[in-house]
Amino acid sequence: MRSRTGDTLRRSLRWLLLAVAVVVLVVFLAVQQQSAEVSYGESPTRTADREAAGGPGGATLPSVAEMTALVAAEKVVRLPGAIAHWDTDRVRAAIGDNDLRILVAPPGLDEEQREQVRAVENADVRIYGTDVTGGIYRSVPDTIPGWRAQLATGDVTNQLAHLVTALTEGSGHSDVDTLRWREPSRAEVETVAADLRTAGWHAAAGATLTGVPAAGAGAFPDAGALYVALPRQAYGRPLPRYGPALAELFPDRPIVVLYGSWVEYHGPGATEFADLAATNLYAHLGERLSRYEYGQDQVLGAYLARVTDLRYAGLFDRPLPYTPFDPLRVTLPALPWIFAGCVVAFLVLSARSLRRPVRTASSASGPRSSGSARLTALTAVAFELSGLTGRQGDPALARGIVMLEAARQALAEAAPPRQVRRLLDRAADELDEAARDFPGYRPGALHREDPS
Repeated sequence: MRSRTGDTLRRSLRWLLLAVAVVVLVVFLAVQQQSAEVSYGESPTRTADREAAGGPGGATLPSVAEMTALVAAEKVVRLPGAIAHWDTDRVRAAIGDNDLRILVAPPGLDEEQREQVRAVENADVRIYGTDVTGGIYRSVPDTIPGWRAQLATGDVTNQLAHLVTALTEGSGHSDVDTLRWREPSRAEVETVAADLRTAGWHAAAGATLTGVPAAGAGAFPDAGALYVALPRQAYGRPLPRYGPALAELFPDRPIVVLYGSWVEYHGPGATEFADLAATNLYAHLGERLSRYEYGQDQVLGAYLARVTDLRYAGLFDRPLPYTPFDPLRVTLPALPWIFAGCVVAFLVLSARSLRRPVRTASSASGPRSSGSARLTALTAVAFELSGLTGRQGDPALARGIVMLEAARQALAEAAPPRQVRRLLDRAADELDEAARDFPGYRPGALHREDPS
């Protein structure tokens, strides 16, 4: 009884595990098509808005022969319109005793003009605008201080020192942020603030900003931004830090200040997104801004497009929408493991069932149990006949008892059912002969199993 109950439990467990595996597989496959996106809406900016439009600046160059002669005569040759500057002491220390020749070209060269500069074979280092190249190398900044120094003042000291170190196989060079700030005077602040109060923007002498950009409404919709444009600052001189001073005069108003092609932000949310927006812009456009001529309208438009994208992504200025807890998303990575565990357990239980077939009720009442019952019945008949038969019936009775003993041993040794049936049949025939005179005890009427 206990074995039958255990077999039933194992069989039920097998099919339960298989059902769980199927359900897990269906759920896992179904959720592959599901997706969730949290957004405040699609950003209205276009690809063209994110890319500053610049091109050749109309610079003129000497011939290749003239530039070659200039480089042969001087270690550093600056062509007309060149804007790159560097700390000569630091670069000279990086060069050491090596004879390196540097050719500095203006920004905005077209492809033919760049080919002319590349044709000056005795130049080891070529600088296009503030893009520093030499041999197979190009040295570019990858930090906010590096981009700021390059695009606000034309400082390429770190890039040039790194390139020289690579060309001369010298020791490593560490970046140094040498850009300095100064507090603007009250008169300077008042001049800028007066324009901001009346027009919302100010362009200093030499700046190229032409007005308030329309993209500002998408970047700063809650409060109109104020814009200050300054030309590229002189290398080596402190930059006037207008942002904090203007933020005190115009609280809760975004303040955007341009120093050449570098954009500084001050105002609401500055600590949350200002560095992110600058990195997003200059990591993509820093190389083009260093080689080509760009107006401040284009640079500011690209910056505002990046800010708009960040705003619509919900990364600053307001919290993300509430996202309810999704238990399916949490448990999804575990579903493949649950499925695999169920399949393995099902296979293990199936293998055990194949090794040891489960006994059913029908098998329990099959040939072996029916043989035992028949042996019992015939033994009872033999016992009754032993007290009734005379000398004439003794031989048949003795032979029947011998057959019954042989059938009992066959059952005990788990002999094939056909052999047991044959012995019982012979015992029944002998007992039937012994009971000819006693019709009530003849076993011929007993049930014989179907040999099939």
